[in-house]
Amino acid sequence: MSSLSRELVFLILQFLEEEKFKETVHRLEQESGFFFNMKYFEEKALAGEWDEVEKYLSGFTKVDDNRYSMKIFFEIRKQKYLEALDRHDRAKAVEILVKDLKVFSTFNEELYKEITLLLTMENFRQNEQLSKYGDTKSARSIMLVELKKLIEANPLFREKLVFPTLKASRLRTLINQSLNWQHQLCKNPRANPDIKTLFTDHSCSPPNGARAPTPVTLPVAAVAKPSTYAPLGAHGGPFPPAAAAAAANANALAGWMANANHSSSVQPAVIAASASSLPVPQNQVSVLKHPRTPDTLGMTEYGSSDHEQLMKRLRSTQSVDEVTYPSPSQQASCSLDDLPRTVACTIHQGSNVTSMDFHPSHHTLLTVGCSNGEISLWEVGMRERLVSKPFKIWDLAACSVTFQASIVKDSSMSVSRVAWSPDGNLIGVAFTKHLVHLHAYQGSNDLRQHLEIDAHVGGVNDLAFSHPNKKLCVVTCGDDKLIKVWDLAGSKLFNFEGHEAPVYSVCPHQKENIQFIFSTAVDGKIKAWLYDNMGSRVDYDAPGQWCTTMLYSADGSRLFSCGTSMDGDSFLVEWNESEGKIKRTYSGFRKNANGVVQFDTTRNRFLAVGDDGQIKFWHMDNTNILTSTEAEGGLPNLPRLRFNKEGNLLVVTTADNGFKVLANANGLRTLRVMEARSYEASRTPLEMKVSSSAMGASIGPVVSKVERVDSPARPTPSLNGVELMTRGIEKPRNLEHVSDKTKPWELTEIVDPTHCRTVTMPDNLESASKVARLLYTNSGVGVLALGTNGVQKLWKWNRSEQNPSGKATATIAPQLWQPNSGLLMTNDVPENSEGAVPCIALSKNDSYVMSACGGKVSLFNMMTFKVMTTFMAPPPASTFLAFHPQDNNIIAIGMDDSAIHIYNVRVDEVKTKLKGHQKRISGLAFSTSLNILVSSGADAQLFFWNTDNWEKIKSVALPLPSGKTPQGDTRVQFHSDQVRLLVCHETQLAIYDASKMECIRQWMPQEVLSSSISSAVYSCNSQLVYATFTDGNIGVFDADSLRLRCRIAPSAYISPVSSNSQTVHPVVVAGHPQEANQIAVGLTNGAVKVIEPSEPERKWGLHVPVDNGTENGRTATSSTTNTSEQLQR
Repeated sequence: MSSLSRELVFLILQFLEEEKFKETVHRLEQESGFFFNMKYFEEKALAGEWDEVEKYLSGFTKVDDNRYSMKIFFEIRKQKYLEALDRHDRAKAVEILVKDLKVFSTFNEELYKEITLLLTMENFRQNEQLSKYGDTKSARSIMLVELKKLIEANPLFREKLVFPTLKASRLRTLINQSLNWQHQLCKNPRANPDIKTLFTDHSCSPPNGARAPTPVTLPVAAVAKPSTYAPLGAHGGPFPPAAAAAAANANALAGWMANANHSSSVQPAVIAASASSLPVPQNQVSVLKHPRTPDTLGMTEYGSSDHEQLMKRLRSTQSVDEVTYPSPSQQASCSLDDLPRTVACTIHQGSNVTSMDFHPSHHTLLTVGCSNGEISLWEVGMRERLVSKPFKIWDLAACSVTFQASIVKDSSMSVSRVAWSPDGNLIGVAFTKHLVHLHAYQGSNDLRQHLEIDAHVGGVNDLAFSHPNKKLCVVTCGDDKLIKVWDLAGSKLFNFEGHEAPVYSVCPHQKENIQFIFSTAVDGKIKAWLYDNMGSRVDYDAPGQWCTTMLYSADGSRLFSCGTSMDGDSFLVEWNESEGKIKRTYSGFRKNANGVVQFDTTRNRFLAVGDDGQIKFWHMDNTNILTSTEAEGGLPNLPRLRFNKEGNLLVVTTADNGFKVLANANGLRTLRVMEARSYEASRTPLEMKVSSSAMGASIGPVVSKVERVDSPARPTPSLNGVELMTRGIEKPRNLEHVSDKTKPWELTEIVDPTHCRTVTMPDNLESASKVARLLYTNSGVGVLALGTNGVQKLWKWNRSEQNPSGKATATIAPQLWQPNSGLLMTNDVPENSEGAVPCIALSKNDSYVMSACGGKVSLFNMMTFKVMTTFMAPPPASTFLAFHPQDNNIIAIGMDDSAIHIYNVRVDEVKTKLKGHQKRISGLAFSTSLNILVSSGADAQLFFWNTDNWEKIKSVALPLPSGKTPQGDTRVQFHSDQVRLLVCHETQLAIYDASKMECIRQWMPQEVLSSSISSAVYSCNSQLVYATFTDGNIGVFDADSLRLRCRIAPSAYISPVSSNSQTVHPVVVAGHPQEANQIAVGLTNGAVKVIEPSEPERKWGLHVPVDNGTENGRTATSSTTNTSEQLQR
């Protein structure tokens, strides 16, 4: 078969997969032998469908092709035989033995005899080699691991395990290009051809007695590379060649249309998106050819100048379906100081805040909607409420009878959404019952009633402004499953039907001249609409399939959605507009019992989500959390948030009916200027005494003052309903409204056991020994400890009423987990193991753990505790292990002889050896964004290695105290931005900028924490660093500044009985992968404890103010934190 014919088979496979012809796909895979679908093979093997497994395999290999193939078929038939024996189905077992296994007797007669003898045993596990056989499910899983290795090593499967990289719907694309070409060759091309078949070539017949229209010439680029294509079945409408030029501008929506899940509810496409796939109404084509002035809003089309400009863009710019985003390496250059994370002030609203929006050009003017129906207008720069409008029905008689009845029955009303119009002249307010209000903003405190609309039956869930055909309109959605578009006079222009559940949110957008609306419903459906009443163009399932919000980046080039499932799982994703598929999914959410996460975007670079009582930030190009902040506490579990248009201010709701204003350096300067103006304006007429610090010349005192004032110093005069919220007034304050920042900061010291929650891991084994290494499982449901005796222990928490999430917690004790076989995970330990250095690494999916303790490295199955394989026998002994983040087959192994081996498990081969350290390796950490490996050793040195070619980039010696010799283990860990690096040595904690390979923070033992450091780790959000000390203390540090915020004394978590007999202290600390304030510590007496703050606090101390404390090392710009990997202890 020629190479083109082979490629055609792949195109057909893609087409069948997209059309959900599942069985046909796999039949073609097998019959062609071009692509071995490992996922399908695994599914069938795990399901025990052995006939189908062998039938599928037969398309690629036969039993006697080679030794790999023979081994593959033998393992499958052996498993089938053992399962029959396990079911005590001896007749079936005999049949398999004679029919399937007999073929192998010619190659190994002894093995066949041994297999036959199993028939005589009551339980085949009596055979020593099969004594560790578990249940059927685990046995199949173990077999699959072996089969995958054999298949990957089998030369007959070479180049058949990876499907070629193809753009979506590639076969459709080629067909559409062919149709375009055929239409260009027509002698009498029609403007709106009707293509009904692919069985014959397309040809336009001239209209009866009419002169054929002038052919429309397409730009070559538009024909050669159409943007996107709809399903072939959609060609029920006209086929406009002129529309191909407009395709580029519609490519976002067109891609969604091309890949949508087509159902009976999805209408034929109507937008001009490609010459052959996206039909356009007759009137739109005529307008494109003959521009005219629209007489109604709904009929407005594109003028000739816009069309010509569009054609020029098509000819001159890059291909329309190729979108260029910043490369990941650019993230490192983005300063975290750009993010507004400093709390400038806390403002008390008086009722629960449900929605907020900043003015589009006046960047400190904020509109706030509340749960009691009130809306307020705040000048946050002056802490001044300009306007407060309690809910009021403007004209009850004009409202529907349904609404009048509902409001009589229940008069409560809440704001569901507030939004500024793009020009800043209107504020739209959506309410939880029927109504929408538009307020006209004339400046200052002048907010006037403009329009009241009885918009929906039930709640109005979202509201947005749009400009279809250059006229400002309001888009609303509601519980009645409808999306409606209104003009500013209250006339309904469009009524979009198609959702089968209440519509949760709307996202109007414009790509060049194409206007459309995305909508999401509470059943998780995403739809897209044009302003034409022709039905939705898209029917997609949102991640989580519940409540989802969609937003574009500020420049309109990137589309994101964020939402929560009914089970409490949250999702933040970026969509590939041109294909209508998810491009990346961001990680770092905590499961929530109720509620929906809210998000916002800023500066075309950052995403922010309110989750778990924090604000979490992501860089758009990195799926890992960039950083997070608790905003000094007091946030609800799922806070609402909003950036201003400049991105220098961020408002977030608080749990006590208010909101906080966070700012970056530029935002603080803006607030300082506003504050100075407010002070000067209010000083003379009110004759108030102002503290001298309010007029400080430097930014520091001003910022400090801004942070401390949240409310009026006393009841202030109200001018025209405006509360003057001036600051710095030396009068008694209402403590209810004053932020915690008014109190002097003090170090939090946890001394008594009642001040925190602690649980000790139960241990009924006699193999207790000092805990050498400690890890949480990546799922957060268990703790894994490795002792100096080489035995690994696993504790798991179960789901219960007290612990519905099943995650690790200090409120209830877990179980020491063991398989039914009673196996222990015991490492190979040499006879003289005095100087052995235990090491451990866990796979991302928690399936396998790799560890060593002076002997060979063992790979354990986490379900069965069985040793899957061993490798790297000493000498030298392994001292540190780390999986490559992008390939679990590659392992970096630090050695006792100071070398680092880059080892490929699959082929059992050392790929390369890295040399440079003088003593044993004690730490390894990969950075995926910088493509480097950082190693640390007992020689107190850091080495930076390029992971592309494994060349050394640089080495750095730790700055040690005077007279201190370079010795003692050094640990390293990257936080989530994959740039900052935590370094732990017995003499210091340090933060390095790995992109520059420079130390930017350093802390050395001092004052209340003067003993040597035994271990340190980032919290999961990298806001904190936990460090343990040899005197039993645990220090909690702000990760940005390495300033101590909390000390946990040994008396708080170590019982006096254990501490009296010997000096007990933590050797190792691990941070929970989802709970930032939970840690586990392993002690010298073998005990493992999980520690959390007490329930009322939920956090370890308060954020250390900038002006508090000192640093005893080099400093630089403050760093940020977060981590996706645990620092191995």
